[in-house]
Amino acid sequence: MSSNVRPESMERITTEALATAFIDEQIAEIKAQVGDKKVLLALSGGVDSSVVAALLIKAIGQNLVCVHVNHGLLRKGEPEQVIEVFKNQMNANLIYVDATDRFLDKLAGVADPEKKRKIIGAEFIDVFAEEAKKLEGIEFLAQGTIYPDILESDGVKAHHNVGGLPEELNFELVEPVKLLYKDEVRVVGKVLGLPDNMVYRQPFPGPGLGVRCVGAITRDRLEALREADAIVREEIGKLPETPWQYFCAIPDIQSTGIKYDANGKGERYMGWAVVIRAVNTTDAVKVTVPEIPFATLCKMRDQIVQIPGVNRVLWDISEKPVATIEWE
Repeated sequence: MSSNVRPESMERITTEALATAFIDEQIAEIKAQVGDKKVLLALSGGVDSSVVAALLIKAIGQNLVCVHVNHGLLRKGEPEQVIEVFKNQMNANLIYVDATDRFLDKLAGVADPEKKRKIIGAEFIDVFAEEAKKLEGIEFLAQGTIYPDILESDGVKAHHNVGGLPEELNFELVEPVKLLYKDEVRVVGKVLGLPDNMVYRQPFPGPGLGVRCVGAITRDRLEALREADAIVREEIGKLPETPWQYFCAIPDIQSTGIKYDANGKGERYMGWAVVIRAVNTTDAVKVTVPEIPFATLCKMRDQIVQIPGVNRVLWDISEKPVATIEWE
């Protein structure tokens, strides 16, 4: 499977047996390509990079060096999960970089979504490159490129999978899942033993919560969003049939709220609104909005308004077209 063109004869990976055969084949190919050299991987915790990491750990063990950059824009519990799964359970050679302050300082006061994306992407590459320069003996760069990336963007994933590295760090690529579609990657991930909440992780933009904290990011509003997002994912995830994607955003607006003291005296204050978003789609071109039981909406509301600074909960029922899935 060395070509960037998916062979027409390649069977869709839909079963454990097919996934096991694919894993065995890729382990052999990785060993043949890499030998006893070292491989560097930017491990985001998403299914693509996680499956690549698990494959490479099986193939070359400690000769894989994973770098997990926490830019402060991840969802609640995600950095901890990467450390638990890969370092503690799989004994990966993992470097964890907490760059939260560095990213948020660069983003302070920046409201334009494209500028935010560029800052996050550029800073990620800078942090990753700095970590790479500290290492010796790296000759290969692993990427979680999948087949749609090749079809849509010439095989380059420009954020977490580190397209655009400085020239001195443009190592030979290792891309073991580049001929797979996302659903096939998930089947492989299950067989590799990755946890379900990693294998079936909600689609998540490269800039993370940075584009769901609408407008200029402030730390308090970002933390409120992170907590609200965890509530939404928990409660909607309990439904018998879950939507294709569900999350929340926090617009850069304030609304009037009221809170009462122990004596029943009310005090008005300005707070934030949290917007719940749930969508269904097969191609991301046309997006519909599923019905969410009102009891579930109320349960989320009652929890979200307990978050400091939040006093309003909205449900976004906009479809695409005309609205996009994300707010920014």
